[in-house]
Amino acid sequence: MPDSLRLALAIAGKDIRAELRSRTALQSALVFAALVLVVFNFARDPTALSAADLAPSVLWVTFALAAMVALNRAFTVERENAALDGLLLAPVPREALFIGKLLANLAFVGTVELVTLPLFVLFFNVSLGHALPGLLGVTALATVGFVAVGTLFSAMAVRTRFAELMLPVLLLPFMVPPLIAAVQVTSRLLADRPLSEMWGWLRLLALYDIVFVTLCMMTFSAVVDE
Repeated sequence: MPDSLRLALAIAGKDIRAELRSRTALQSALVFAALVLVVFNFARDPTALSAADLAPSVLWVTFALAAMVALNRAFTVERENAALDGLLLAPVPREALFIGKLLANLAFVGTVELVTLPLFVLFFNVSLGHALPGLLGVTALATVGFVAVGTLFSAMAVRTRFAELMLPVLLLPFMVPPLIAAVQVTSRLLADRPLSEMWGWLRLLALYDIVFVTLCMMTFSAVVDE
Protein backbone atom coordinates (compact mmCIF):
# COMPACT_ATOMS: atom_id res chain seq x y z
CA MET A 1 0.00 0.00 0.00
CA PRO A 2 1.43 3.44 -0.91
CA ASP A 3 2.44 5.58 2.06
CA SER A 4 0.04 8.39 1.13
CA LEU A 5 -2.94 6.03 1.04
CA ARG A 6 -1.89 4.41 4.31
CA LEU A 7 -1.63 7.83 5.98
CA ALA A 8 -4.99 8.88 4.53
CA LEU A 9 -6.65 5.75 5.91
CA ALA A 10 -5.02 6.38 9.29
CA ILE A 11 -6.41 9.93 9.39
CA ALA A 12 -9.85 8.73 8.33
CA GLY A 13 -9.75 6.00 10.97
CA LYS A 14 -8.81 8.56 13.64
CA ASP A 15 -11.77 10.77 12.75
CA ILE A 16 -14.20 7.86 12.63
CA ARG A 17 -13.06 6.55 16.02
CA ALA A 18 -13.33 10.04 17.53
CA GLU A 19 -16.86 10.42 16.16
CA LEU A 20 -17.92 6.98 17.39
CA ARG A 21 -16.82 7.98 20.88
CA SER A 22 -18.72 11.28 20.91
CA ARG A 23 -21.42 10.67 18.25
CA THR A 24 -22.01 14.43 18.22
CA ALA A 25 -22.06 15.05 14.47
CA LEU A 26 -23.92 11.86 13.54
CA GLN A 27 -26.64 12.28 16.12
CA SER A 28 -27.12 15.95 15.29
CA ALA A 29 -27.32 15.26 11.55
CA LEU A 30 -29.72 12.33 11.98
CA VAL A 31 -32.06 14.27 14.26
CA PHE A 32 -31.94 17.22 11.87
CA ALA A 33 -32.71 14.99 8.87
CA ALA A 34 -35.66 13.38 10.64
CA LEU A 35 -36.98 16.80 11.64
CA VAL A 36 -36.78 18.09 8.05
CA LEU A 37 -38.68 15.05 6.76
CA VAL A 38 -41.38 15.47 9.41
CA VAL A 39 -41.81 19.17 8.58
CA PHE A 40 -42.06 18.51 4.83
CA ASN A 41 -44.46 15.64 5.38
CA PHE A 42 -46.94 17.64 7.46
CA ALA A 43 -46.54 20.82 5.42
CA ARG A 44 -47.52 19.08 2.17
CA ASP A 45 -51.11 19.33 1.01
CA PRO A 46 -51.87 15.86 -0.44
CA THR A 47 -54.76 17.24 -2.49
CA ALA A 48 -52.55 19.80 -4.23
CA LEU A 49 -49.23 17.96 -4.59
CA SER A 50 -48.64 14.23 -4.65
CA ALA A 51 -45.86 12.63 -2.63
CA ALA A 52 -44.24 11.24 -5.79
CA ASP A 53 -43.85 14.74 -7.26
CA LEU A 54 -42.39 16.24 -4.10
CA ALA A 55 -40.32 13.26 -2.93
CA PRO A 56 -37.10 13.75 -4.99
CA SER A 57 -36.73 17.40 -3.96
CA VAL A 58 -37.45 16.65 -0.31
CA LEU A 59 -34.97 13.78 -0.26
CA TRP A 60 -32.09 15.84 -1.63
CA VAL A 61 -32.84 18.93 0.44
CA THR A 62 -32.73 16.67 3.49
CA PHE A 63 -29.47 15.06 2.36
CA ALA A 64 -27.86 18.46 1.70
CA LEU A 65 -28.86 20.08 4.99
CA ALA A 66 -27.93 17.03 7.05
CA ALA A 67 -24.57 16.83 5.26
CA MET A 68 -23.77 20.42 6.21
CA VAL A 69 -24.48 19.63 9.84
CA ALA A 70 -22.05 16.68 9.66
CA LEU A 71 -19.39 18.63 7.72
CA ASN A 72 -19.34 21.38 10.33
CA ARG A 73 -17.48 18.94 12.59
CA ALA A 74 -14.81 18.02 10.03
CA PHE A 75 -12.04 20.16 11.51
CA THR A 76 -13.65 21.33 14.74
CA VAL A 77 -12.02 18.57 16.79
CA GLU A 78 -8.53 19.53 15.58
CA ARG A 79 -9.19 23.20 16.33
CA GLU A 80 -9.41 22.48 20.04
CA ASN A 81 -6.13 22.62 21.95
CA ALA A 82 -4.28 23.59 18.74
CA ALA A 83 -4.45 19.98 17.52
CA LEU A 84 -4.84 21.23 13.96
CA ASP A 85 -1.41 22.86 14.13
CA GLY A 86 0.07 19.62 15.38
CA LEU A 87 -1.56 17.71 12.53
CA LEU A 88 -0.17 20.17 9.99
CA LEU A 89 3.31 19.87 11.50
CA ALA A 90 3.22 16.08 11.20
CA PRO A 91 5.13 14.59 8.25
CA VAL A 92 1.93 13.93 6.31
CA PRO A 93 1.45 15.10 2.71
CA ARG A 94 -1.35 17.60 2.40
CA GLU A 95 -2.98 15.42 -0.26
CA ALA A 96 -3.08 12.48 2.17
CA LEU A 97 -4.60 14.73 4.83
CA PHE A 98 -7.31 15.88 2.43
CA ILE A 99 -8.10 12.35 1.25
CA GLY A 100 -8.27 11.11 4.85
CA LYS A 101 -10.65 13.88 5.83
CA LEU A 102 -12.68 13.30 2.67
CA LEU A 103 -13.01 9.57 3.39
CA ALA A 104 -14.09 10.24 6.98
CA ASN A 105 -16.64 12.84 5.86
CA LEU A 106 -17.97 10.47 3.21
CA ALA A 107 -18.41 7.83 5.91
CA PHE A 108 -20.32 10.27 8.13
CA VAL A 109 -22.54 11.68 5.38
CA GLY A 110 -23.11 8.24 3.85
CA THR A 111 -24.26 6.90 7.21
CA VAL A 112 -26.70 9.78 7.59
CA GLU A 113 -28.04 9.17 4.07
CA LEU A 114 -28.47 5.44 4.63
CA VAL A 115 -30.43 6.05 7.83
CA THR A 116 -32.45 8.88 6.27
CA LEU A 117 -33.57 6.81 3.29
CA PRO A 118 -35.84 4.41 5.26
CA LEU A 119 -37.32 7.38 7.12
CA PHE A 120 -38.02 9.03 3.78
CA VAL A 121 -39.82 5.90 2.53
CA LEU A 122 -41.81 5.73 5.77
CA PHE A 123 -42.94 9.36 5.81
CA PHE A 124 -43.70 9.74 2.09
CA ASN A 125 -44.90 6.19 1.40
CA VAL A 126 -42.70 5.97 -1.71
CA SER A 127 -41.94 2.52 -3.07
CA LEU A 128 -38.30 2.35 -4.16
CA GLY A 129 -38.26 -1.25 -5.37
CA HIS A 130 -36.41 -1.42 -8.69
CA ALA A 131 -35.18 2.19 -8.28
CA LEU A 132 -33.13 1.42 -5.15
CA PRO A 133 -29.84 0.35 -6.85
CA GLY A 134 -29.93 3.36 -9.15
CA LEU A 135 -30.82 5.66 -6.28
CA LEU A 136 -27.90 4.41 -4.21
CA GLY A 137 -25.60 4.92 -7.20
CA VAL A 138 -26.67 8.49 -7.89
CA THR A 139 -26.51 9.26 -4.16
CA ALA A 140 -22.90 8.09 -4.03
CA LEU A 141 -22.05 10.01 -7.21
CA ALA A 142 -23.57 13.27 -6.00
CA THR A 143 -22.27 12.95 -2.44
CA VAL A 144 -18.62 12.58 -3.43
CA GLY A 145 -18.65 15.93 -5.22
CA PHE A 146 -20.24 18.16 -2.62
CA VAL A 147 -18.50 16.45 0.30
CA ALA A 148 -15.13 17.12 -1.37
CA VAL A 149 -16.01 20.81 -1.68
CA GLY A 150 -17.40 20.79 1.86
CA THR A 151 -14.16 19.30 3.21
CA LEU A 152 -12.14 22.10 1.61
CA PHE A 153 -14.47 24.84 2.83
CA SER A 154 -14.60 23.30 6.31
CA ALA A 155 -10.81 23.59 6.50
CA MET A 156 -11.11 27.19 5.32
CA ALA A 157 -13.90 28.17 7.71
CA VAL A 158 -12.54 26.46 10.83
CA ARG A 159 -10.06 29.29 11.42
CA THR A 160 -12.76 31.95 11.24
CA ARG A 161 -14.73 33.24 14.18
CA PHE A 162 -18.12 32.06 12.91
CA ALA A 163 -17.17 28.76 11.31
CA GLU A 164 -20.65 27.23 11.70
CA LEU A 165 -22.18 30.13 9.77
CA MET A 166 -19.45 30.45 7.15
CA LEU A 167 -19.58 26.87 5.91
CA PRO A 168 -23.20 26.96 4.62
CA VAL A 169 -22.60 30.36 2.99
CA LEU A 170 -19.54 29.06 1.15
CA LEU A 171 -20.85 25.59 0.35
CA LEU A 172 -24.47 26.09 -0.74
CA PRO A 173 -23.71 27.73 -4.13
CA PHE A 174 -21.42 24.83 -5.03
CA MET A 175 -24.04 22.29 -4.00
CA VAL A 176 -26.61 23.59 -6.49
CA PRO A 177 -25.33 21.79 -9.65
CA PRO A 178 -25.05 18.29 -8.11
CA LEU A 179 -28.35 18.70 -6.26
CA ILE A 180 -30.22 19.72 -9.42
CA ALA A 181 -28.72 16.79 -11.32
CA ALA A 182 -29.46 14.36 -8.48
CA VAL A 183 -33.08 15.52 -8.21
CA GLN A 184 -33.56 15.12 -11.96
CA VAL A 185 -32.14 11.59 -11.94
CA THR A 186 -34.07 10.61 -8.80
CA SER A 187 -37.40 11.79 -10.22
CA ARG A 188 -36.81 9.73 -13.37
CA LEU A 189 -35.77 6.69 -11.36
CA LEU A 190 -38.93 6.83 -9.26
CA ALA A 191 -41.00 7.23 -12.43
CA ASP A 192 -39.24 4.22 -14.02
CA ARG A 193 -37.97 6.25 -16.96
CA PRO A 194 -35.30 4.84 -19.32
CA LEU A 195 -31.59 5.39 -18.69
CA SER A 196 -31.27 7.53 -21.81
CA GLU A 197 -33.23 10.31 -20.08
CA MET A 198 -30.79 10.34 -17.16
CA TRP A 199 -27.52 9.91 -19.01
CA GLY A 200 -26.83 13.63 -19.45
CA TRP A 201 -27.38 14.35 -15.75
CA LEU A 202 -25.20 11.40 -14.73
CA ARG A 203 -22.38 12.69 -16.93
CA LEU A 204 -22.75 16.10 -15.29
CA LEU A 205 -22.41 14.50 -11.85
CA ALA A 206 -19.35 12.50 -12.91
CA LEU A 207 -17.71 15.58 -14.44
CA TYR A 208 -18.47 17.60 -11.31
CA ASP A 209 -16.83 14.94 -9.15
CA ILE A 210 -13.69 14.73 -11.28
CA VAL A 211 -13.24 18.49 -11.55
CA PHE A 212 -13.93 19.46 -7.97
CA VAL A 213 -12.18 16.57 -6.25
CA THR A 214 -9.08 17.41 -8.29
CA LEU A 215 -9.34 21.16 -7.63
CA CYS A 216 -9.96 20.67 -3.92
CA MET A 217 -6.96 18.35 -3.62
CA MET A 218 -4.76 20.86 -5.46
CA THR A 219 -5.86 23.86 -3.39
CA PHE A 220 -6.10 22.18 0.02
CA SER A 221 -2.44 22.80 0.82
CA ALA A 222 -2.77 26.53 0.23
CA VAL A 223 -5.92 26.68 2.38
CA VAL A 224 -4.55 24.92 5.45
CA ASP A 225 -1.10 26.55 5.29
CA GLU A 226 -2.48 30.09 5.33
